Amino acid sequence: MSSSARDDDERPIPLRVANQKAYVWDVEGALHYLGFFEDKSNIAFKEDVARIRSKYRLCGILAGTLPHLSQQNVFLGIPLVLLPEEVVLLVEQGAAILIDDPAAHKPPSPAQIAQWHTEQAESMKTQLAGIESKNAKESQGGGRALSEEAQRKRKEREERKRAAQAAKALAEGEGESVFTPASEASPVPVASPSKTEVQEASAATSANTKEPPSFFPFQQTSSSATPHTIVVPAPSSSLSWYDPSSCSYSTIDAARAAGVWSYPATLEERARCGVFKSLWDQGYFMGIGIKFGGEYLVYPGDPLRYHSHFTATVLEAPTTTLRPMEIVAHGRLGTATKKAHLLCGWDDDKKEVSYLSIEWAGFG
Repeated sequence: MSSSARDDDERPIPLRVANQKAYVWDVEGALHYLGFFEDKSNIAFKEDVARIRSKYRLCGILAGTLPHLSQQNVFLGIPLVLLPEEVVLLVEQGAAILIDDPAAHKPPSPAQIAQWHTEQAESMKTQLAGIESKNAKESQGGGRALSEEAQRKRKEREERKRAAQAAKALAEGEGESVFTPASEASPVPVASPSKTEVQEASAATSANTKEPPSFFPFQQTSSSATPHTIVVPAPSSSLSWYDPSSCSYSTIDAARAAGVWSYPATLEERARCGVFKSLWDQGYFMGIGIKFGGEYLVYPGDPLRYHSHFTATVLEAPTTTLRPMEIVAHGRLGTATKKAHLLCGWDDDKKEVSYLSIEWAGFG
């Protein structure tokens, strides 16, 4: 690994905090050390989302809408929302800093806004010029075979479309019936309505239902034939009025004192952070476990490759009361979901975790 790549890996990841929630907005994040904020040239670009997952074994949840697929929520994109336990772990490991994002966005001046609009226009021109150049190259020489192939595929698509339309018309009874003679199935010419009839029908319809006549003499054309250019704004780090130098915090205590971040504040929250870090230290991946009756799902590896082995429940203290019916419910639920239920008892005095796994008799 080169020295520059090693330096990029050692740079803290910016976690942008708003309303006590931490977000990772930069896929190729722009972050520079606190001492470099005045110098915009010392920006290190790094894939923050991939780095959090591959190096620190933290997954988070993608919560952003994709620009070209805005009518669905199956596939999502940035920002990456982190669990509070993940945020505390990253900051304590020195891998991330907390940024008060609303305070980092300063009011832009008119000159800065004008410059931003100019840069956006230049960016669109550059992209359109690149697309035109690419299309011109494809239409010449080597692109001729591709053009012929595209024409052949287009012709096949049109033939399939015509066949589908004919089958649909036949199914709806619009085509010729096999039980109808050809003379009866032949189309009968129908006289089109005259101008006077159209005017009379229009007047009568307007007086009664306020709806246009069914045989309106012309078709409306769509005004959206002109293609639109969609511009996705760059991260806030590229904005000239974005300055996080005075609202960045490298420790949880500093962020808590500034009122930016308060987690963990209670015994329950400290227990969750302690259990999360203990499992993380053992090499596990963690996900949200509320669907399976616990706090976390515990994976032996990346959730994209492995199923979870445990459903973890956090107990605030070794002396926490646990009813027999809860033990039975955890065991049966774990068996039904093919997981063992993991009871994690946190000792706040010793800062230690004790584990007890429950499974139904004969499971596995």
